[in-house]
Amino acid sequence: MSVTSDRFGGPGWEIHSGPVRAPFASLTTRPAMRWYLGAAFSLLWLVTVAPDVVTQSSGVLATVAGILLVIVFALAFLASAPLAWTLPRHLRLAPAGILLALSFTLFPWIGWGVRGIWTYVGVAIGMAVMPILVTWAALLGLGALAVLAGVLTEGWDENVFWIPAIIVSISAMMAAFARNLAAMNELRATRDRMAQLAVERERSRVARDIHDILGHSLTVITVKAELAGRLVDADPARARTEIGDVEQLARGALADVRSTVAGYRGVSVAGELVAARAALEAAGITPDLPGSIDAVAPAQRELAGWVVREGVTNVVRHAAASVCRVRLDAAEIAIDDDGMGPVVAAADTSGGNGLAGLRERVEAAGGVLSVGRSDLGGFRLRVRL
Repeated sequence: MSVTSDRFGGPGWEIHSGPVRAPFASLTTRPAMRWYLGAAFSLLWLVTVAPDVVTQSSGVLATVAGILLVIVFALAFLASAPLAWTLPRHLRLAPAGILLALSFTLFPWIGWGVRGIWTYVGVAIGMAVMPILVTWAALLGLGALAVLAGVLTEGWDENVFWIPAIIVSISAMMAAFARNLAAMNELRATRDRMAQLAVERERSRVARDIHDILGHSLTVITVKAELAGRLVDADPARARTEIGDVEQLARGALADVRSTVAGYRGVSVAGELVAARAALEAAGITPDLPGSIDAVAPAQRELAGWVVREGVTNVVRHAAASVCRVRLDAAEIAIDDDGMGPVVAAADTSGGNGLAGLRERVEAAGGVLSVGRSDLGGFRLRVRL
Protein backbone atom coordinates (compact mmCIF):
# COMPACT_ATOMS: atom_id res chain seq x y z
CA MET A 1 0.00 0.00 0.00
CA SER A 2 1.50 3.32 -1.04
CA VAL A 3 1.25 6.39 1.15
CA THR A 4 1.10 9.93 -0.17
CA SER A 5 1.25 13.17 1.74
CA ASP A 6 -1.70 15.53 1.80
CA ARG A 7 -0.63 19.18 2.04
CA PHE A 8 -4.24 20.31 2.33
CA GLY A 9 -5.21 18.26 5.38
CA GLY A 10 -6.54 14.76 5.90
CA PRO A 11 -5.36 11.37 4.67
CA GLY A 12 -4.19 10.86 1.13
CA TRP A 13 -3.94 7.09 1.23
CA GLU A 14 -5.48 4.68 -1.21
CA ILE A 15 -8.26 2.41 -0.04
CA HIS A 16 -6.83 -0.70 -1.67
CA SER A 17 -4.47 -2.59 0.69
CA GLY A 18 -2.04 -4.10 -1.79
CA PRO A 19 -0.14 -3.28 -4.96
CA VAL A 20 -2.08 -3.37 -8.24
CA ARG A 21 0.01 -3.75 -11.39
CA ALA A 22 -2.48 -2.16 -13.80
CA PRO A 23 -5.49 0.12 -13.23
CA PHE A 24 -8.01 -2.31 -14.71
CA ALA A 25 -6.67 -5.10 -12.51
CA SER A 26 -8.09 -3.11 -9.59
CA LEU A 27 -11.60 -4.03 -10.74
CA THR A 28 -11.16 -7.57 -9.40
CA THR A 29 -9.53 -6.83 -6.05
CA ARG A 30 -11.18 -7.62 -2.73
CA PRO A 31 -11.84 -3.93 -1.87
CA ALA A 32 -13.48 -3.54 -5.30
CA MET A 33 -15.76 -6.50 -4.62
CA ARG A 34 -16.86 -4.95 -1.34
CA TRP A 35 -17.49 -1.66 -3.13
CA TYR A 36 -19.66 -3.39 -5.77
CA LEU A 37 -21.82 -4.91 -3.05
CA GLY A 38 -22.77 -1.53 -1.59
CA ALA A 39 -22.78 0.41 -4.88
CA ALA A 40 -25.20 -2.04 -6.48
CA PHE A 41 -27.90 -1.08 -3.98
CA SER A 42 -27.47 2.60 -4.82
CA LEU A 43 -28.18 1.83 -8.48
CA LEU A 44 -31.82 1.21 -7.57
CA TRP A 45 -32.22 4.99 -7.76
CA LEU A 46 -30.92 4.90 -11.31
CA VAL A 47 -33.69 2.46 -12.29
CA THR A 48 -36.18 5.32 -11.92
CA VAL A 49 -34.51 7.05 -14.88
CA ALA A 50 -35.39 4.20 -17.25
CA PRO A 51 -39.17 4.99 -17.43
CA ASP A 52 -38.35 8.61 -18.33
CA VAL A 53 -36.05 7.42 -21.10
CA VAL A 54 -38.72 5.10 -22.48
CA THR A 55 -41.37 7.81 -22.30
CA GLN A 56 -39.23 10.34 -24.15
CA SER A 57 -38.03 7.91 -26.84
CA SER A 58 -39.33 8.36 -30.38
CA GLY A 59 -39.11 4.70 -31.29
CA VAL A 60 -37.72 1.27 -30.45
CA LEU A 61 -34.15 2.11 -31.50
CA ALA A 62 -34.17 5.26 -29.40
CA THR A 63 -35.53 3.30 -26.43
CA VAL A 64 -32.84 0.63 -26.77
CA ALA A 65 -30.12 3.24 -27.16
CA GLY A 66 -31.33 5.14 -24.10
CA ILE A 67 -31.51 2.02 -21.93
CA LEU A 68 -28.02 0.97 -23.07
CA LEU A 69 -26.68 4.41 -22.10
CA VAL A 70 -28.24 4.04 -18.64
CA ILE A 71 -26.53 0.64 -18.29
CA VAL A 72 -23.19 2.09 -19.45
CA PHE A 73 -23.53 4.88 -16.88
CA ALA A 74 -24.26 2.31 -14.15
CA LEU A 75 -21.23 0.20 -15.09
CA ALA A 76 -19.03 3.29 -15.22
CA PHE A 77 -20.18 4.24 -11.73
CA LEU A 78 -19.32 0.77 -10.42
CA ALA A 79 -15.84 0.96 -11.95
CA SER A 80 -15.15 4.58 -10.97
CA ALA A 81 -14.03 4.05 -7.37
CA PRO A 82 -11.74 1.00 -7.87
CA LEU A 83 -10.09 2.74 -10.82
CA ALA A 84 -9.60 5.98 -8.88
CA TRP A 85 -7.89 4.16 -6.00
CA THR A 86 -5.01 3.04 -8.23
CA LEU A 87 -4.57 6.11 -10.44
CA PRO A 88 -1.92 8.78 -9.76
CA ARG A 89 -3.11 11.66 -7.60
CA HIS A 90 -3.48 14.11 -10.50
CA LEU A 91 -5.69 11.64 -12.43
CA ARG A 92 -7.79 10.35 -9.56
CA LEU A 93 -10.81 12.53 -10.40
CA ALA A 94 -10.79 11.40 -14.04
CA PRO A 95 -13.36 8.58 -13.47
CA ALA A 96 -15.75 11.10 -11.89
CA GLY A 97 -15.23 13.44 -14.86
CA ILE A 98 -15.97 10.63 -17.30
CA LEU A 99 -19.09 9.80 -15.32
CA LEU A 100 -20.24 13.43 -15.56
CA ALA A 101 -19.66 13.39 -19.31
CA LEU A 102 -21.62 10.15 -19.65
CA SER A 103 -24.57 11.71 -17.84
CA PHE A 104 -24.93 14.24 -20.70
CA THR A 105 -25.39 11.41 -23.20
CA LEU A 106 -28.88 11.07 -21.68
CA PHE A 107 -29.61 14.76 -22.32
CA PRO A 108 -31.60 14.04 -25.54
CA TRP A 109 -34.05 11.95 -23.50
CA ILE A 110 -34.35 13.71 -20.11
CA GLY A 111 -32.75 17.13 -20.71
CA TRP A 112 -31.52 18.87 -17.57
CA GLY A 113 -33.08 16.06 -15.60
CA VAL A 114 -29.60 14.54 -15.87
CA ARG A 115 -28.71 16.53 -12.76
CA GLY A 116 -30.75 13.98 -10.81
CA ILE A 117 -28.06 11.37 -11.43
CA TRP A 118 -25.13 13.61 -10.55
CA THR A 119 -25.23 12.19 -7.04
CA TYR A 120 -23.33 9.25 -8.54
CA VAL A 121 -20.73 11.69 -9.86
CA GLY A 122 -20.41 13.25 -6.39
CA VAL A 123 -20.00 9.83 -4.77
CA ALA A 124 -17.25 9.03 -7.28
CA ILE A 125 -15.51 12.27 -6.29
CA GLY A 126 -15.79 11.42 -2.60
CA MET A 127 -14.52 7.86 -3.05
CA ALA A 128 -11.42 9.09 -4.89
CA VAL A 129 -9.88 10.08 -1.49
CA MET A 130 -8.46 13.38 -2.67
CA PRO A 131 -7.15 16.14 -0.37
CA ILE A 132 -10.03 17.58 1.62
CA LEU A 133 -9.95 21.01 -0.03
CA VAL A 134 -9.90 19.48 -3.49
CA THR A 135 -12.79 17.18 -2.58
CA TRP A 136 -14.93 20.03 -1.25
CA ALA A 137 -14.09 22.26 -4.21
CA ALA A 138 -15.18 19.54 -6.63
CA LEU A 139 -18.39 18.78 -4.70
CA LEU A 140 -19.38 22.43 -4.35
CA GLY A 141 -18.62 23.00 -8.01
CA LEU A 142 -20.87 20.06 -8.90
CA GLY A 143 -23.57 21.44 -6.61
CA ALA A 144 -23.32 24.88 -8.26
CA LEU A 145 -23.65 23.25 -11.68
CA ALA A 146 -26.77 21.46 -10.44
CA VAL A 147 -28.21 24.79 -9.22
CA LEU A 148 -27.54 26.32 -12.64
CA ALA A 149 -29.23 23.38 -14.37
CA GLY A 150 -32.23 23.80 -12.09
CA VAL A 151 -32.50 27.51 -12.86
CA LEU A 152 -32.36 26.79 -16.60
CA THR A 153 -35.09 24.16 -16.22
CA GLU A 154 -37.44 25.58 -13.59
CA GLY A 155 -36.43 29.21 -13.21
CA TRP A 156 -35.19 30.81 -10.00
CA ASP A 157 -37.01 29.10 -7.16
CA GLU A 158 -36.07 27.75 -3.74
CA ASN A 159 -36.82 24.24 -5.02
CA VAL A 160 -33.74 24.36 -7.27
CA PHE A 161 -31.59 23.80 -4.15
CA TRP A 162 -33.11 20.44 -3.20
CA ILE A 163 -31.23 18.28 -5.68
CA PRO A 164 -27.89 20.12 -5.21
CA ALA A 165 -28.28 19.74 -1.45
CA ILE A 166 -28.84 16.00 -1.83
CA ILE A 167 -25.87 15.69 -4.20
CA VAL A 168 -23.46 17.51 -1.89
CA SER A 169 -24.64 15.94 1.38
CA ILE A 170 -24.61 12.33 0.19
CA SER A 171 -21.30 12.82 -1.60
CA ALA A 172 -19.72 14.44 1.47
CA MET A 173 -20.90 11.54 3.62
CA MET A 174 -19.33 9.03 1.20
CA ALA A 175 -16.12 11.10 1.12
CA ALA A 176 -15.89 10.87 4.91
CA PHE A 177 -16.57 7.13 4.73
CA ALA A 178 -13.81 6.66 2.13
CA ARG A 179 -11.32 8.66 4.17
CA ASN A 180 -12.09 6.57 7.25
CA LEU A 181 -11.43 3.42 5.24
CA ALA A 182 -8.16 4.87 3.98
CA ALA A 183 -7.12 5.88 7.50
CA MET A 184 -7.86 2.39 8.85
CA ASN A 185 -5.77 0.86 6.07
CA GLU A 186 -2.90 3.18 6.94
CA LEU A 187 -3.21 2.17 10.60
CA ARG A 188 -3.07 -1.50 9.60
CA ALA A 189 -0.02 -0.81 7.42
CA THR A 190 1.64 1.07 10.30
CA ARG A 191 0.88 -1.81 12.67
CA ASP A 192 2.47 -4.27 10.22
CA ARG A 193 5.55 -2.09 9.83
CA MET A 194 5.88 -1.80 13.62
CA ALA A 195 5.64 -5.59 13.92
CA GLN A 196 8.40 -5.97 11.34
CA LEU A 197 10.58 -3.45 13.19
CA ALA A 198 10.00 -5.33 16.46
CA VAL A 199 11.12 -8.57 14.81
CA GLU A 200 14.22 -6.87 13.41
CA ARG A 201 15.09 -5.36 16.80
CA GLU A 202 14.71 -8.73 18.49
CA ARG A 203 16.84 -10.39 15.81
CA SER A 204 19.54 -7.75 16.36
CA ARG A 205 19.38 -8.26 20.11
CA VAL A 206 19.78 -12.02 19.83
CA ALA A 207 22.61 -11.67 17.29
CA ARG A 208 24.42 -9.17 19.53
CA ASP A 209 23.99 -11.27 22.67
CA ILE A 210 25.10 -14.48 20.96
CA HIS A 211 28.14 -12.69 19.54
CA ASP A 212 29.10 -11.33 22.94
CA ILE A 213 28.58 -14.66 24.71
CA LEU A 214 30.20 -16.94 22.13
CA GLY A 215 32.98 -14.48 21.37
CA HIS A 216 34.14 -14.59 24.96
CA SER A 217 33.54 -18.28 25.57
CA LEU A 218 35.10 -19.48 22.32
CA THR A 219 38.12 -17.26 22.89
CA VAL A 220 38.74 -18.86 26.28
CA ILE A 221 38.06 -22.34 24.87
CA THR A 222 40.59 -21.72 22.09
CA VAL A 223 43.26 -20.52 24.53
CA LYS A 224 42.73 -23.46 26.89
CA ALA A 225 42.65 -25.97 24.05
CA GLU A 226 45.97 -24.64 22.73
CA LEU A 227 47.42 -24.83 26.23
CA ALA A 228 46.17 -28.39 26.66
CA GLY A 229 47.74 -29.35 23.34
CA ARG A 230 51.12 -28.06 24.48
CA LEU A 231 50.80 -29.88 27.82
CA VAL A 232 49.71 -33.30 26.52
CA ASP A 233 53.29 -34.66 26.57
CA ALA A 234 54.90 -32.35 29.15
CA ASP A 235 52.18 -32.43 31.85
CA PRO A 236 49.34 -34.88 31.02
CA ALA A 237 47.58 -34.28 34.34
CA ARG A 238 47.34 -30.53 33.80
CA ALA A 239 46.36 -31.12 30.17
CA ARG A 240 43.45 -33.26 31.36
CA THR A 241 42.47 -30.43 33.74
CA GLU A 242 42.53 -27.89 30.93
CA ILE A 243 40.47 -30.20 28.70
CA GLY A 244 37.97 -30.56 31.53
CA ASP A 245 37.78 -26.77 31.74
CA VAL A 246 37.18 -26.63 28.00
CA GLU A 247 34.29 -29.06 28.36
CA GLN A 248 32.76 -27.01 31.17
CA LEU A 249 33.17 -23.80 29.19
CA ALA A 250 31.51 -25.36 26.16
CA ARG A 251 28.58 -26.56 28.25
CA GLY A 252 28.27 -23.13 29.85
CA ALA A 253 28.36 -21.41 26.46
CA LEU A 254 25.60 -23.70 25.20
CA ALA A 255 23.46 -22.89 28.24
CA ASP A 256 24.11 -19.18 27.76
CA VAL A 257 23.05 -19.33 24.12
CA ARG A 258 19.85 -21.13 25.02
CA SER A 259 18.98 -18.63 27.75
CA THR A 260 19.82 -15.70 25.46
CA VAL A 261 17.55 -16.96 22.70
CA ALA A 262 14.82 -17.42 25.28
CA GLY A 263 15.32 -13.83 26.43
CA TYR A 264 16.33 -14.65 30.00
CA ARG A 265 20.06 -14.02 29.81
CA GLY A 266 21.49 -11.98 32.67
CA VAL A 267 25.09 -10.80 33.12
CA SER A 268 26.78 -10.17 36.46
CA VAL A 269 29.87 -8.00 36.69
CA ALA A 270 31.13 -10.13 39.57
CA GLY A 271 30.80 -13.29 37.49
CA GLU A 272 32.46 -11.61 34.52
CA LEU A 273 35.44 -10.56 36.63
CA VAL A 274 35.91 -14.17 37.76
CA ALA A 275 35.66 -15.36 34.14
CA ALA A 276 38.02 -12.56 33.04
CA ARG A 277 40.70 -13.69 35.52
CA ALA A 278 40.51 -17.27 34.27
CA ALA A 279 40.64 -16.20 30.61
CA LEU A 280 43.56 -13.81 31.11
CA GLU A 281 45.61 -16.29 33.13
CA ALA A 282 44.96 -19.01 30.54
CA ALA A 283 46.25 -16.64 27.85
CA GLY A 284 49.37 -15.82 29.87
CA ILE A 285 48.23 -12.27 30.62
CA THR A 286 48.60 -10.87 34.12
CA PRO A 287 45.18 -9.72 35.40
CA ASP A 288 44.92 -6.51 37.42
CA LEU A 289 41.32 -6.62 38.57
CA PRO A 290 39.30 -4.81 41.25
CA GLY A 291 38.69 -6.68 44.44
CA SER A 292 35.19 -5.30 44.91
CA ILE A 293 32.27 -4.17 42.77
CA ASP A 294 30.67 -2.04 45.50
CA ALA A 295 31.55 1.20 43.67
CA VAL A 296 29.28 0.26 40.76
CA ALA A 297 25.62 1.13 41.23
CA PRO A 298 23.39 -1.98 41.22
CA ALA A 299 21.45 -0.64 38.24
CA GLN A 300 24.70 -0.43 36.23
CA ARG A 301 26.19 -3.80 37.12
CA GLU A 302 24.74 -5.72 34.20
CA LEU A 303 26.09 -3.16 31.74
CA ALA A 304 29.43 -3.22 33.53
CA GLY A 305 29.46 -6.99 33.12
CA TRP A 306 29.00 -6.66 29.35
CA VAL A 307 31.81 -4.08 29.20
CA VAL A 308 34.21 -6.31 31.13
CA ARG A 309 33.30 -9.31 28.98
CA GLU A 310 33.83 -7.53 25.67
CA GLY A 311 36.91 -5.61 26.79
CA VAL A 312 38.73 -8.64 28.19
CA THR A 313 37.79 -10.73 25.15
CA ASN A 314 39.39 -8.11 22.91
CA VAL A 315 42.55 -8.13 25.01
CA VAL A 316 42.83 -11.92 24.84
CA ARG A 317 42.10 -12.02 21.12
CA HIS A 318 43.95 -9.08 19.68
CA ALA A 319 46.17 -7.18 22.09
CA ALA A 320 49.23 -9.46 22.43
CA ALA A 321 49.46 -7.96 25.91
CA SER A 322 51.19 -9.09 29.08
CA VAL A 323 49.03 -7.07 31.50
CA CYS A 324 45.32 -6.25 31.54
CA ARG A 325 43.94 -3.78 34.05
CA VAL A 326 40.22 -3.31 34.86
CA ARG A 327 38.98 -0.37 36.93
CA LEU A 328 35.41 0.16 38.12
CA ASP A 329 33.82 3.10 39.89
CA ALA A 330 30.46 4.82 40.05
CA ALA A 331 31.07 6.96 36.95
CA GLU A 332 33.41 4.95 34.75
CA ILE A 333 34.60 1.52 33.62
CA ALA A 334 38.07 1.36 32.07
CA ILE A 335 39.94 -1.62 30.64
CA ASP A 336 43.62 -1.03 29.74
CA ASP A 337 46.41 -3.24 28.43
CA ASP A 338 50.06 -2.88 27.43
CA GLY A 339 49.66 -4.51 24.06
CA MET A 340 49.40 -3.35 20.45
CA GLY A 341 47.23 -0.29 21.05
CA PRO A 342 44.30 1.04 18.98
CA VAL A 343 44.81 -1.65 16.34
CA VAL A 344 42.60 -3.70 18.68
CA ALA A 345 39.62 -1.49 17.81
CA ALA A 346 40.19 -1.90 14.08
CA ALA A 347 40.50 -5.66 14.43
CA ASP A 348 37.31 -5.92 16.43
CA THR A 349 35.08 -3.56 14.41
CA SER A 350 36.11 -5.18 11.14
CA GLY A 351 34.28 -8.28 12.31
CA GLY A 352 31.07 -6.37 12.78
CA ASN A 353 29.40 -6.88 16.14
CA GLY A 354 31.93 -6.56 19.01
CA LEU A 355 32.55 -2.97 19.97
CA ALA A 356 29.69 -1.84 17.74
CA GLY A 357 27.26 -4.03 19.68
CA LEU A 358 28.72 -2.88 22.99
CA ARG A 359 28.38 0.75 21.91
CA GLU A 360 24.68 0.13 21.22
CA ARG A 361 24.24 -1.29 24.72
CA VAL A 362 26.07 1.59 26.35
CA GLU A 363 24.22 4.31 24.45
CA ALA A 364 20.88 2.63 25.10
CA ALA A 365 21.70 2.86 28.83
CA GLY A 366 22.62 6.54 28.54
CA GLY A 367 26.39 6.01 28.69
CA VAL A 368 29.26 6.98 26.40
CA LEU A 369 31.87 4.56 25.02
CA SER A 370 35.29 5.71 23.87
CA VAL A 371 38.48 3.97 22.79
CA GLY A 372 42.09 5.14 22.59
CA ARG A 373 45.63 4.56 23.81
CA SER A 374 46.16 3.41 27.36
CA ASP A 375 48.67 4.88 29.81
CA LEU A 376 50.09 1.33 29.89
CA GLY A 377 51.05 1.79 26.25
CA GLY A 378 48.37 -0.36 24.70
CA PHE A 379 44.63 -0.07 24.15
CA ARG A 380 42.01 1.55 26.41
CA LEU A 381 38.26 0.87 26.42
CA ARG A 382 36.38 3.41 28.54
CA VAL A 383 32.67 3.65 29.33
CA ARG A 384 31.29 6.65 31.18
CA LEU A 385 28.06 5.82 33.00
